[in-house]
Amino acid sequence: MSYDVVILGLGYVGLPLAQQAIRAGMSVLGFDIDETVVAALGDGRSHVDDLSDTDVEKMLAGGFVPTSDEALIGQARTAVICVPTPLAEGDGPDLRAVLGATSAIGRNLRPGMLVVLESTTYPGTTDEEVRPRLEQLSGLTAGIDFHLAFSPERIDPGNEVYGAHNTPKVVGGYTPACTDRAEAFYGRFVETVVRTRSTREAETAKLLENTYRHVNIALVNEMARFCHELDIDLWDVIHAASTKPFGFQAFYPGPGVGGHCIPIDPNYLSHNVRSKLGYPFRFVELAQEINTTMPAYVARRAQNLLNADGHAVRGATVLLLGITYKANIADQRESPAAPLARQLAALGATVAYHDPHVTTWELDGVPVSRTDDLEGAAASADLVILVQNHREYDPDHLARIAKRFFDTRGVTTVREAHRL
Repeated sequence: MSYDVVILGLGYVGLPLAQQAIRAGMSVLGFDIDETVVAALGDGRSHVDDLSDTDVEKMLAGGFVPTSDEALIGQARTAVICVPTPLAEGDGPDLRAVLGATSAIGRNLRPGMLVVLESTTYPGTTDEEVRPRLEQLSGLTAGIDFHLAFSPERIDPGNEVYGAHNTPKVVGGYTPACTDRAEAFYGRFVETVVRTRSTREAETAKLLENTYRHVNIALVNEMARFCHELDIDLWDVIHAASTKPFGFQAFYPGPGVGGHCIPIDPNYLSHNVRSKLGYPFRFVELAQEINTTMPAYVARRAQNLLNADGHAVRGATVLLLGITYKANIADQRESPAAPLARQLAALGATVAYHDPHVTTWELDGVPVSRTDDLEGAAASADLVILVQNHREYDPDHLARIAKRFFDTRGVTTVREAHRL
């Protein structure tokens, strides 16, 4: 049997990609080294927010084959690497998963195959790390015997408007012919494919996208601090500025940044600049400094709110609402709720949480108390902090019944709420 594509890494990136390819009538093999993930998918159970169990069942019915058998990789005409690249020591990407997937492909690479890296990384990874390994293990030459390209993932968990089909796909090949092949592959199931000059431009485009957001979020986070001190409503400021029909895009402050993209990816570019050019990428490093200190700032504001009423933070019960990194999903990767909870606990507060998407939560191996009684817990807590505004919440109502309510998302309109 042969497959149109094998997708290596069946997580938040790989699984939606597999779904879209199946919808386009392609035969898809899904490879993952985690056998529990493979078994669950084989039973029709999803582990990512954007796909339901029903979605996975439809994929299986459409011919999707999840496997942990590396030998099957050689039966695919295209191999796409969608594995995680967490932050390693020194602020560079941890490439172990990428290199492991690359090795699995290299051992099974056949002439004529297309290999695409989608995992976010620093510029040069495709050419300097992936290509040599593929060539060494297979005995084949990139650009001659097989095609090689980079195409940055642009999955946005929970986005109900843009998905794998209608989000433009950037592709950059090792050679122009490699780019042609990658463009033809993605063109089968993505509306718009955008070519770059090479793999390096495609790799850097992803980092620029996220660095742009990182820096602008840091800008409004810093503004939030001095606007509070000057008694200026930053949310009203942003609303007013947003009425300008050109030259301005709204970004909003918050308790910190989360997910894989914003708090991590820009560091790859900063690390690459430092290691190869010997000087800092100052915008990225300053943005990182500002954004990573927001949980501590929120904790201090929480302490001040309690102190203003003569209530010590030590021994106070603080209820965190929404602990995921983004609204209406279960993904907790790099969520600012974790460092915020640690800061509050260090100040002596007793931390509890409510989140309709997260049934258990541990910090450093210690379970955090969860409540199912949202209104009862909100009314009894000494302080309620809205960390993530899930659609299940009515922030104005919760602010009215709470003793003290701290809104870090700027969604409340009632006088009982204190906003970031």
